Amino acid sequence: MNSKRVVITGLGALSALGNDVTSNWENAKQGKSGAAAISYFNAEKFKTRFACQIPNFDPSQRLDRNEIKRSDLYTQYALYTAAEAMEDAGLELSQLESPFDAGVIWGTSQGGMNTFEKEMKEFVGNDLSPRFNPFFIPKYLINMASGVISMKFGFMGINYTSVTACASSNSAIMDAFNYIKWGKAKVIITGGSDSPITEASMGGFNALKALSTRNESPQSASRPFDADRDGFVMGEGAAALILEEYEHAKKRGAKIYGELVGAAMTADAYHLTATHPEGAGAKHCMKLALEEAGLKIQDVDYLNAHATSTPTGDLSEIKAISSLLDGKYDHLHISATKSMTGHLLGAAGAVEAIFCVKAINEGLVPPTINTETLDPAIPEGIQIVTKTAIEKKIKVALSNTFGFGGHNATVVFKEFV
Repeated sequence: MNSKRVVITGLGALSALGNDVTSNWENAKQGKSGAAAISYFNAEKFKTRFACQIPNFDPSQRLDRNEIKRSDLYTQYALYTAAEAMEDAGLELSQLESPFDAGVIWGTSQGGMNTFEKEMKEFVGNDLSPRFNPFFIPKYLINMASGVISMKFGFMGINYTSVTACASSNSAIMDAFNYIKWGKAKVIITGGSDSPITEASMGGFNALKALSTRNESPQSASRPFDADRDGFVMGEGAAALILEEYEHAKKRGAKIYGELVGAAMTADAYHLTATHPEGAGAKHCMKLALEEAGLKIQDVDYLNAHATSTPTGDLSEIKAISSLLDGKYDHLHISATKSMTGHLLGAAGAVEAIFCVKAINEGLVPPTINTETLDPAIPEGIQIVTKTAIEKKIKVALSNTFGFGGHNATVVFKEFV
């Protein structure tokens, strides 16, 4: 089977840094934090009372009334970013030979958690006539975002949802890459969304002791690689990428942001929530993705680390990277943009994929903010970009995501030439 080239022709993004790709990227370049006190519910009794919420989200800017009424927030985020990406790509159904040539592969960690939590509360609290909303099931189903995106744009090809916890959207991007590479699709909308700033999610992650409790200083709480880090900051949002077979994109005169050249998934087979202490799964995942791309770690100019700001997770990833580099650190710059967006769970990889693509396009490595003193266990010479962005020619960018259950997913982007 001849392998097809896979290019990126459209982008859409939504996070605490902004409601579109431009604002997300500009705020990331400037090192702005999206963390603030939680306003969605009364968090007074919670150990963590802050998160990275999306500011001033208005779904009606891109969605119609019925789409909003019948969708959980995570699906609204998915539809919103998919619509931005489609508009950015200048892509319409009429440009396809067949609607079966286009599909959707989406990622999420929790699906309709907001709907599930709301409906259960109302059911338990209503002694007179306990009942559920007729849209309860279709709103909370974890696969619904991919289904609704296909309905909105008329894409009748491959359609499903990838669920690998915080690696979900990278898993989805990898699958979309493969289906196009194998000639089974011409266009796929891929990415991920999550809306986990709920009482159940915050309480659950607090119980795991995974979240930062730096309530007195939310904006400085997410501090990947810092010696004083104490957990991650919950984030929410979505991002969408239009992946397209190169000849198809060329034929319709599409602008091309970059090329997806490699992807891989592995498992740690180690622990329910902790990463492998030596980064064994992560290392092999990066190695496989680079081998598929025909590249070595020495060819990577920028690495967007999964680095969530947890004591063990950050170090295991650095060990994996360091082992691959074998002491040759000079060429590679690393940053952790979760220091600004928070951790978007299943949507994290999609947002970070867009940061990688924009980094290639603009020759700029976004910073890791809040990192004041590097963990002394980090090998000397590792180049982690802190405080402010740096200008650099970037031909290849790699992005890591790791999820509870031991899931690892890596994607590799390359400058389009």
